[in-house]
Amino acid sequence: MDIFLAFLAIGLYLIAAVLLSARLSQAMKNKPSLALAFGGLAAVLHLLFLVHEILGMPGQNMSITNVLSLTAWLITVVLLASSRFVPNTILLPVVFSFSALTLLVTVLIPARHIMHIELQPGLVIHIVLSLLAYCVLVIAFLYALQMSFITYRLKQKGASLIHSSLPPLTLVEGILFKMLAVGTVLLFVAQLSGFVFLDDMFGKAYAHKTVLSLAALVVFVILVAGQRLWGWRGKQVFSLTVIGVILLSLAYFGSRVVREVLL
Repeated sequence: MDIFLAFLAIGLYLIAAVLLSARLSQAMKNKPSLALAFGGLAAVLHLLFLVHEILGMPGQNMSITNVLSLTAWLITVVLLASSRFVPNTILLPVVFSFSALTLLVTVLIPARHIMHIELQPGLVIHIVLSLLAYCVLVIAFLYALQMSFITYRLKQKGASLIHSSLPPLTLVEGILFKMLAVGTVLLFVAQLSGFVFLDDMFGKAYAHKTVLSLAALVVFVILVAGQRLWGWRGKQVFSLTVIGVILLSLAYFGSRVVREVLL
């Protein structure tokens, strides 16, 4: 039953992605509400699948594939919920497709990493803060991609019809900078909670994660300060956002992908 839910969610995600992509290119005149409904239903099925995968046994199965799929689900839900208020329709096909991919990987490459986080309230706080920080900063990365794309299209003399579907550059930049600021604060608090609640953050088990996470935090602090104090925009913001997200992704997922999936 859980596999059926996963593949049904994958199908709905892909349908929603195709409908939105067609609308953005104006190949179809469909209303976005239909695609958003498909995406919302897919997210509900995605959640049901994750509940079974993570909580359907003693303890919690916090495997790398489950955590990655949970991250994709959180990002999808945030963007779906905010789609009526902020210009993110152009991002949703990418997010829907990525969520479908994480579901497929979870089904095809099942992994087990059983934890009992209910016995460690401090660890729960650290995990929740870390996931929230990562999701917010990945969303900021998506807005940085959108900003870069809009800038590129504005420089094109013969811009295609998709140009008319793009939101104003200043609006996208404003959202990007807010997401970066919120994500940086969350990342700082997440790191602080790690030092408070976890033993030996620089020990063998956590050293690489701690170093990479702190490096990402430094990058994002520099980025936020540069934007606030010196008005950084464009390529500087985009490049540092990409570097920060890559460092954070390596910290959260790098070694676990090798250990749980490749080996």
